[in-house]
Amino acid sequence: MRMADFPDVLLWERPGGAASPGFHLQHLAGVLDRLFTYARGEGLTPGQLSDLAREGAPAPGQSSVAELLNRFNIQIDKALDQISQTSETSLMEVRLVGRSRLPSTVLGLLFHAAEHTQRHNGQLLVTARVLAGQYRGY
Repeated sequence: MRMADFPDVLLWERPGGAASPGFHLQHLAGVLDRLFTYARGEGLTPGQLSDLAREGAPAPGQSSVAELLNRFNIQIDKALDQISQTSETSLMEVRLVGRSRLPSTVLGLLFHAAEHTQRHNGQLLVTARVLAGQYRGY
């Protein structure tokens, strides 16, 4: 199943209480944005914190499959651009994460972004397949 073909009507369904496809799509874009912000040595903006608080519910510009896929694709392009500009010598530089300012490194944040994205992508695709199977009209 391609997410571009997934029906909007099922986007916020939570089969068996699992996270909805909409949440996963929001979270995929959001986590890349947040982790790459930390990798640059920056703190989160009020807009990023607001987006984080709203993950899991439709929001302006984030309520349809097309809108969420577009947002995710834009964030992937930004991440790839940042990676291409990240020098090898900066990979072990310390970066502080979150309000608790937990220590990590540029490499750790980039690795975590990749791993976290892959995990949520898998969860998204399984949840979408379950929902599509339950609603045979799609």
